[in-house]
Amino acid sequence: MSTLEWTLQLVLLVLLGAAIPFALRLERQLGALRRDRVALEGSAAGFQEATRMAEAAMVRLRAAAELAGRQVAERAAAAEPLRDDLRYLAERAEGLADRLEALVRAARPLAATGAAPAARPEGAAAEPAPERGEAGRDLVHALAQALPRTER
Repeated sequence: MSTLEWTLQLVLLVLLGAAIPFALRLERQLGALRRDRVALEGSAAGFQEATRMAEAAMVRLRAAAELAGRQVAERAAAAEPLRDDLRYLAERAEGLADRLEALVRAARPLAATGAAPAARPEGAAAEPAPERGEAGRDLVHALAQALPRTER
């Protein structure tokens, strides 16, 4: 072997010696990558399971929301006639309250003086005096007693 061959083999040996630490480092990193790959696959499987569960929950939530919407619509539809009935009753009650108030105002002078009313209020039906009877007089008297003295 010549000197040139020995020199080349010595250079090759030095280069191989320098490559050994790099090879060891590379092997350690590849081992860590393999371990991380298993953990990554486990994480991906967990993520897929969580995604599947979230989708199932969304389907159930959507169904519950649709059911609740239908129930609200049904109850609103059932409440519509009741609202109309209440509106009608309130309008009738207002008319009756106005008539009652007019009758009370007409009865105040009767209670104070005992005389017949001068004029009937609007909408009040003309009642004959004999039909009023004792109950009507008691009502007028009770109303007169209930009113404060300043309004008489």
